[in-house]
Amino acid sequence: MAQKINEAHEHIAKAEKYLKTSFMKWKPDYDSAASEYAKAAVAFKNARQLEQAKDAYLQEAEAHTNNRSLFHAAKAFEQAGMMLKDMQRLPEAVQYIEKASMMYVENGTPDTAAMALDRAGKLIEPLDLAKAVHLYQQAAGVFENEERLRQAVELIGKASRLLVRQHKFDEAAVSLQKEKNMYKEIENYPTCFKKTIAQVLVHLHRADYVAAEKCVRESYSIPGFSGSEDCVAMEQLLQGYDEQDEEQVSRVCSSPLLKYMDNDYAKLAISLTVPGGGKKKLTAAAASGDSGASAGSAPPEEEEDEYAGGLC
Repeated sequence: MAQKINEAHEHIAKAEKYLKTSFMKWKPDYDSAASEYAKAAVAFKNARQLEQAKDAYLQEAEAHTNNRSLFHAAKAFEQAGMMLKDMQRLPEAVQYIEKASMMYVENGTPDTAAMALDRAGKLIEPLDLAKAVHLYQQAAGVFENEERLRQAVELIGKASRLLVRQHKFDEAAVSLQKEKNMYKEIENYPTCFKKTIAQVLVHLHRADYVAAEKCVRESYSIPGFSGSEDCVAMEQLLQGYDEQDEEQVSRVCSSPLLKYMDNDYAKLAISLTVPGGGKKKLTAAAASGDSGASAGSAPPEEEEDEYAGGLC
């Protein structure tokens, strides 16, 4: 380990020498300096000196930036981020990866930028769901600008699920609509059906029956939706919700179709309740009670008539 640390310091010294100018050398040799900083970073990393490795990668990034080698500078920033990740300093790690992604875009390699943002999202997701959503949406935006809708829609899907997990249903509804539109554009119709189910669940959790019904109504235009298992289930769910029939809603929500959706949406199905749940059954019981009461009050009415007749 000590040997690796000494080796790293030797590379740092060489890099600093390449950056010096003199009477005969007017311009720093940024390319050679960057190479030495990279070697120093690897040596520090192998010696488990992660803080120093991170600093060396940042010095490499600076040298590449000064040399207008943006792609390599971005790679070095990403590596610095990975050192911070290994030190469990995730928010700082994500900052450097975001910086790298901006440089990738500036360099004309947007795909690499989007993949970096996706990696950053995965890193921060266990710690900060809101930040992860932002990163996935950014990555999706980069892919969308490049007209790579299949990659973009996967990332929007990640964002939608995390918004649901945070109970940010208004934002989730917007995200799901965008996701569904993209699947429709790439003609992945069966997935559109599943997104319609997710939309209905989200809108009902927002207590917005009208929006939920509108999603189903608009989906009739999607080839194959009308009469499908998904369509029938949503029609039954909306009917049960509208009629406040807790039993019918529960039956649909516990069906395999909804139970085996992505976990975040399956949880929405399990936890869905109707306003005044069971009211339909109570109303039926009340009606039965009223009928019985009417039957029981018939004889007094007859007695009243008889009494009236007696008076005459």
